[in-house]
Amino acid sequence: MPPATAQPVSAVISSKSAKQLFGYEATASEQRSEPLGFYSKGCAAGNVQLPETGPTWQAMRLSRNRNWAQPITVDFIQDLSRFAAQQPGWAGLYVGDLSQPKGGPMLTGHASHQIGLDADIWMLPPQRLNLSTAERESISSISMRRTRGAYVNSSWTQQHHEILKRAASDPRVERIFVFPGAKVQMCDDETGDRAYLRKIRPWYGHHYHFHVRLSCPEGATNCVAQDPVPPGDGCADARAWRNNILNPPPPDPNAPAPTPKRDLTLADLPAQCSGVLASR
Repeated sequence: MPPATAQPVSAVISSKSAKQLFGYEATASEQRSEPLGFYSKGCAAGNVQLPETGPTWQAMRLSRNRNWAQPITVDFIQDLSRFAAQQPGWAGLYVGDLSQPKGGPMLTGHASHQIGLDADIWMLPPQRLNLSTAERESISSISMRRTRGAYVNSSWTQQHHEILKRAASDPRVERIFVFPGAKVQMCDDETGDRAYLRKIRPWYGHHYHFHVRLSCPEGATNCVAQDPVPPGDGCADARAWRNNILNPPPPDPNAPAPTPKRDLTLADLPAQCSGVLASR
């Protein structure tokens, strides 16, 4: 396949909302697979589709058409799902949003998931992998949080710990986002090698699913890497998040009002994204 290259576009198209341009694309570009730009400011050439159903996974919410990603991401999901299927009570994984066919900003939801290297994995343990299309639209995952995310609830199991540990131990993974209580629980429960814990980062929400972010693949020179994860296991930072949930600090009366974010335009994205859009 040819690589993605910049294509000339009019000033009108260049200034158009990128989510409107990428959000309605139905298929991937016919180009060499490559993540272009940053996780929250880019697009994806040559995405591939995670099959809707496999021996150890099912893609959920098919109506969104977000089960597309870079080949490395699809391979990772399939590998993790095979491990999950070995856990008691788990038939595999229910997989949430990956990326759009050509990546890019989405019409609704995520700010990231734009370059084909992000994946949401449901916390709900699959009991069966023959869900109908309608069931995949109606079934919801389950929350793991208690006390606004400071602690895990009774639905959290050792299997959740092991699956997150396996994901974070994979060298392809850059980091994993999950609610603070889960990170603290894993810190408290881990009795073996703790090196993987540094990749598990506390973040808002993420109690119905955990978000896996892969590193820029080797040779992907147009992929913009995230800053490295800080050294250490990150447990003290997660406990600070929990303390702020339980005892919120007083608001700063001098804090400036947040500036509303504007929609990204095509001009904001890497130049090659115009070529990704043009590819059919």
